[in-house]
Amino acid sequence: MIKKVLVANRGEIAVRVMRSCREMGIRSVAVYSDADRNSMHVRYADEAYRIGPPPSRESYLNVEAIIGAAKSSGADAIHPGYGFLSENASFSARCRQEGIIFVGPDPYAITTMGDKIIARQTMIKAGVPVVPGTTEKLKDEQEALEIARQIGVPVMIKASAGGGGKGMRLVKHLDEVGSAFRRARSEAINAFGDDSVYIEKYIESPHHIEFQILADNHGNVIHLFERECSIQRRHQKVIEETPSPLMNPELRREMGETAVQAAKAVNYKGAGTIEFIVSDNLEYYFLEMNTRLQVEHPVTERVVGVDLVKEQISIANGNPLPFRQEDLRQTGHSIQCRIYAEDPDNNFMPNPGIIKHITEPHGLGLRCDGYVYEGYEIPIYYDPMITKLISWGETRVEAIARMKRALYEYKITGVKTNIKFLEKIMDTRDFIEGKYNTHFIENNEAMLHASRPCGIECEDMAIMAAFIDYIAKMESIQPPRYTDELGSNWKDFGRKRNVLRL
Repeated sequence: MIKKVLVANRGEIAVRVMRSCREMGIRSVAVYSDADRNSMHVRYADEAYRIGPPPSRESYLNVEAIIGAAKSSGADAIHPGYGFLSENASFSARCRQEGIIFVGPDPYAITTMGDKIIARQTMIKAGVPVVPGTTEKLKDEQEALEIARQIGVPVMIKASAGGGGKGMRLVKHLDEVGSAFRRARSEAINAFGDDSVYIEKYIESPHHIEFQILADNHGNVIHLFERECSIQRRHQKVIEETPSPLMNPELRREMGETAVQAAKAVNYKGAGTIEFIVSDNLEYYFLEMNTRLQVEHPVTERVVGVDLVKEQISIANGNPLPFRQEDLRQTGHSIQCRIYAEDPDNNFMPNPGIIKHITEPHGLGLRCDGYVYEGYEIPIYYDPMITKLISWGETRVEAIARMKRALYEYKITGVKTNIKFLEKIMDTRDFIEGKYNTHFIENNEAMLHASRPCGIECEDMAIMAAFIDYIAKMESIQPPRYTDELGSNWKDFGRKRNVLRL
């Protein structure tokens, strides 16, 4: 039985995995780069080991350092979280070679589903519908042009080893094929070390729907229903919800059975996600499989009532699933917003820096999966996500209202965030009515980037007041310069500084 787990990751997902470990009576081990020495996951873990300098390739992607930390700590297992080494078949194999349990699928499943061309071939053999396109690597620009003519534009040229929107190019006209092919290959080799690309038909008005699955070592495979992930920017998800406003019971049942069929085709073990593209007329196609825990897994946990990390660990221990498909149901509605340290008005550029003040929302039906605190410096080296904010309600209307309230209460100073941008999404008619697809942000760009009614992008007064109070408190711990006056921090600060010029 697993008694100690090393979490080969950082930030909020590391803390989230460790929380489940603590509830299970399992000790947790953190690994950290020099940039993360003061990170929350290091403080929360039972043990922590340095694995290298800030760059990911020298720390969180350093297999030797992570394996060394696992051995030094006596960890029975390694949980990879998501990103970094979570879908690295060589790392999974290395763990097994070292006698360490990898909390995830075996190398075969990772390799098969990690290569999009092989995954398409596998799904076709299994009878799972896939988007029309090639099942082999494109040889050159001429072949890409010929296939685009056969399929008919628009088409997508995509990296076979890709993910996160990298190595993808939309082609709307045949004269764009050559440049799109070259750019996709160039980006693929830089991002993944593999320039293999393929081509598939582009579905107009696509909806991105994914199904969470769990599979044990005893032949049991179940799904935990769908997540709607169509609100994206640059092919990266921003908001997720479940149940999907697009779905109906018949489609949900059929797609769920198809997701289970896809997992069985690769003899999958553990938690994974089958992603689909769904058209406006509810035709669906296999897109890809993520052989790991997803960033958006909390909405599934909230609606279905299953701790996915605990189930991952239980499966890794060799236990059968404790429930059958007919035991599971969706209760209420859940929405997740990804809070980033970024500037939406500057093309969503990352905005690392020191958190001066933070007030997280609380109350019924809310969950904050985060890792930052006052005084923490968000590093420049990693993804700028700060928190995953999750709301739940008896109905979708209540879940939206609760999320709006939570975003209003969420206050952060020191770095720019996308909180106000997310608030605007919650107020957008297409979102409120549940009538949106992956073009949502571009279709509502004018509203989402509009200035406030006052004519300028006003700072929230509560944030300003909190920052003033923070500065005042910082001054109050310095040696007093005025011994004859012991007034309040607010009055003292207002007299000696003139920082508000509205």
